[in-house]
Amino acid sequence: MELALVTGASRGIGRATALLLAKKGYRVAVNYHQREADALSVVAEIQRQGGEAFAVQANIANEAQLMTLFQRLDAEDATLTVLVNNAGILFQQCRVEELTAARIQQVFATNVTGTFLCCREAVKRMGTHHGGKGGAIVNVSSAAARLGAAGEYVDYAASKGAMDTLTEGLSLEVAQQGIRVNGVRPGFIYTEMHADGGEPGRVDRVASAIPLGRGGQTEEIAEAIVWLASEAASYITGSIIDAAGGR
Repeated sequence: MELALVTGASRGIGRATALLLAKKGYRVAVNYHQREADALSVVAEIQRQGGEAFAVQANIANEAQLMTLFQRLDAEDATLTVLVNNAGILFQQCRVEELTAARIQQVFATNVTGTFLCCREAVKRMGTHHGGKGGAIVNVSSAAARLGAAGEYVDYAASKGAMDTLTEGLSLEVAQQGIRVNGVRPGFIYTEMHADGGEPGRVDRVASAIPLGRGGQTEEIAEAIVWLASEAASYITGSIIDAAGGR
């Protein structure tokens, strides 16, 4: 059986992606940082539907915890072939002039450094030059990387811009090692993350400005992620899909 790791999979887009990957026949490693009960709920739902999954705790911004996570994956009798870098954080909406170095560093530690480290470890396991069988990495970015998130969280937007550059550069490095690297940039999606930014109703506020006239659902983003990870997208690498309702 093939193994898929989804970081930040206890809620939102990560949760929907873990559920869909399980339906496609993957054993899913449901990574979480603090929300153990939510992660275990995802695992239980997958198992109820006849799939295989397990929860694994790690703050991906912490290299020691991340290494423990991958060691846990190595103990499985399944081959890691899919990595979905979904874990990400943002903080209260504010302007750049109000940002602190501590906040910027924390956002980049998770959204950028953590994603880099996950990619590093995945390549060591998937790459044919390491004896792997190849695989797919999908980085969950954000439309904020294009739009800037002015007045809200430019630090988060900038971290996602870095993720997009990683997607493009890494895809070229590992293309001949059997690994495809792509990204998805969700727009305004109904997830709990908006509450983290201080505005739970943010999607409804901006819905009228979205060409499709509504916010997106997590399951719609999961479909794009899982498609990029699948053989149906076997000739696609270094690409980023905008899943933002036309915005």
